[in-house]
Amino acid sequence: MSDHKVVAVFGSSQSRPGDGDYDIGIRCGRLLAEAGMAVATGGYGGLMEAVCRGAAEAGGETYGVTAPAVFPGRSGANPWVRNELPAEDLVRRIALLTDLADGYIALPGSIGTLAELVIAWNLAFVAPFGDRSFGPIATVGDTWAELLPLLNEKLASDGSFITTCATVEEAVTHVAAALI
Repeated sequence: MSDHKVVAVFGSSQSRPGDGDYDIGIRCGRLLAEAGMAVATGGYGGLMEAVCRGAAEAGGETYGVTAPAVFPGRSGANPWVRNELPAEDLVRRIALLTDLADGYIALPGSIGTLAELVIAWNLAFVAPFGDRSFGPIATVGDTWAELLPLLNEKLASDGSFITTCATVEEAVTHVAAALI
């Protein structure tokens, strides 16, 4: 689809322009575009919009994987999405988003962001058993830094597939270095 590496960015739909997380989303999208990467998000508002806005304003390519049947009250992708990819339901939406991407960043979010991150984590975990490689996964923020070690311990999983980062700059640097 894209001539560039694509980074899926997961994040809250509740962030609004002017709050700190929204500004982080804009910075994430801009940094990814400046590194020569396209971005893919869930396509709607909040951090999804912020990431696409930052990327588009920096001349980057943007994808929004929407789910119109799941969110009939939403009028379509945010205005910064250049390529909308509608999915039938949430399962197909996450599958398309993870299939489209070469790398992954989770910004602050809630249960939807957690679901996307855990699916990417699981795909990275099982990738060595198949014929597919799986790109880097990074998270940004205190919530992930606290939650992921707990999940790793309680679920007896391998947390080495995810790099927790304090800043969006650190996350983009990590993902970009692995993809370039």
